[in-house]
Amino acid sequence: MNTEFVASIAPIAADPVASRRLYVDTIGLPLEGDEGDDYIHSENVPGSRHFGVWPLAQAAEACFGTSEWPTDRPVPQASIEFDVANQDAVRAAEAELRDAGYEILHPTRTEPWGQTVVRVLSPEGLIIGISYAPWLHSEREAR
Repeated sequence: MNTEFVASIAPIAADPVASRRLYVDTIGLPLEGDEGDDYIHSENVPGSRHFGVWPLAQAAEACFGTSEWPTDRPVPQASIEFDVANQDAVRAAEAELRDAGYEILHPTRTEPWGQTVVRVLSPEGLIIGISYAPWLHSEREAR
């Protein structure tokens, strides 16, 4: 697997309101979200391509198709996504992860916003995504 860069870091928020208070109101990060959506994020936090605060219910939905995190798995504290060269590289990463004995939380898929991603749970309890986000590559090439 050849990762090109860290695409995203997101604390997982069991209490999105409390997390917003810390990251936006107290620390002052320029995080925004869509009306009625507790996911807040920005591509304008220096040193990070994408920083978000991901509600636990949304992480559970993304990984398992339900808003409840399974009780038989460690509750994740954060998500880190590593970007690869293209969609085929994400599919190859899925096979490599599976062959190495990691349980795939969900198979490779393309999200409605255009990111192709596969996710596993790390031994530390982090959601690890191997992804291809085309817009992050075009920004990188423009630099």
